[in-house]
Amino acid sequence: MTRPDYDALEAELRELLGPRGVSSDLRQREKASVDGARMSPIIAELLPLGVADLVAFPATAEEIGAVVGLAVRHGVPITPRGKGTGNYGQAIPMQGGLVLDTSRARTIVEVGEGFITADAGAPMNALEQAARQAGQELWMYPSTVHTTVGGFLAGGSGGTGTIAHGANHMGFVVALDVVTPASAPALLHLEGEEANGFVHNYGTAGIIARATVRLEPLQDWRGLYASFPDFAGSLSVLRELGRLQPAPRLVSADTVHITAQLPPDPAFPEGRSSLRMIADPAILAMATAVIEGAGGRIEDVREGPQASAALSVLSYNHPIEWLQKSEPGVYFHVEVSGDALVDRIDEVHAVYPGGLLHIEAGHTAPIGMLAGVYESPEAVYEGIERLGELGVGVHNPHQWNVDFRLEETVELARTTDPDGLLNPGKLNPEYAGPTKGAIR
Repeated sequence: MTRPDYDALEAELRELLGPRGVSSDLRQREKASVDGARMSPIIAELLPLGVADLVAFPATAEEIGAVVGLAVRHGVPITPRGKGTGNYGQAIPMQGGLVLDTSRARTIVEVGEGFITADAGAPMNALEQAARQAGQELWMYPSTVHTTVGGFLAGGSGGTGTIAHGANHMGFVVALDVVTPASAPALLHLEGEEANGFVHNYGTAGIIARATVRLEPLQDWRGLYASFPDFAGSLSVLRELGRLQPAPRLVSADTVHITAQLPPDPAFPEGRSSLRMIADPAILAMATAVIEGAGGRIEDVREGPQASAALSVLSYNHPIEWLQKSEPGVYFHVEVSGDALVDRIDEVHAVYPGGLLHIEAGHTAPIGMLAGVYESPEAVYEGIERLGELGVGVHNPHQWNVDFRLEETVELARTTDPDGLLNPGKLNPEYAGPTKGAIR
């Protein structure tokens, strides 16, 4: 196969984006060719999986479309990228080519009643701030608050707000403007189910250039910190707290050992299990009664939007990241769900050596991240099978293939990307990973 003329593409990109809008510098290309996949020792053993030949930095949704158009004309593979906070290798350019970094396309276009529209690179915390100024807030908020809206939607991510709405973004996405090799440089405006076809597929069927997501009325949240002598105490109240009305935005808890690895805070007393809530003031008295009735104690209640943000970044997989930082090279994790995380916790912990669970109250059942001491890929996959036998739903984060609506995405990409230029290596229809159940 003839190698594309990258020099010609670079020259055209410079004319389109200016001298700082494209780079062929090796350090810049290497930086743009990794994401958070080092959380997975299985993927980390394979890194680097590919290095970009060029990196482009479009500053608007329209420039995203134009960049895709130029790359397609030269037959260059395109790997879209937000902030690179994904943990599955979605943003790694496995066949080189062009990394399309959308993080400079961060214009917030419109805040309306019940919606906000922004270019793909707009950070989620900027969307939340803009929404708050209009008396609203995001319907779903990410655990990584500075991630981009395009990356959040295209990646394999979840977010807080799941107790009320669930975690799969269905209902969160109002409309998307996407660009595909078949449409480039034009943007396609899609709504409803058509837009949902481009969610969670890593840009393999089309690249999100602009997104409209749902807002809801602003609530005056509080950040509640509690603790128990042991993890069993936290587990005993987690589901009851999650069912309080109005629904909390987050209820999460950690084992004593994970709590000890979190950033130092007086609300994390030594030798105790931490339980945290983003809660409406109307339920604070009820939550306090539940917690204290089960032998726990309230450590602090904090006000203001920063209190909510601080608890969001201690949710989802972030506690496991702190655990991994404290003991490098020791732990891996899998995403888990189901009532067995509470009802059969000793058996769940025993599946992996050194098993430790971070848990959250979910929309229909608890969700969490189960960490264990890493031994081998085979041991990880065998453990996933055992978790399934315990009634635990598992999402395997140790692979980079699209695994959300895979068949639908493959069919869609046959039309939108007939030459397979979008994020090649991430859409394998033959993939059948070691997954029982699903987080989403």
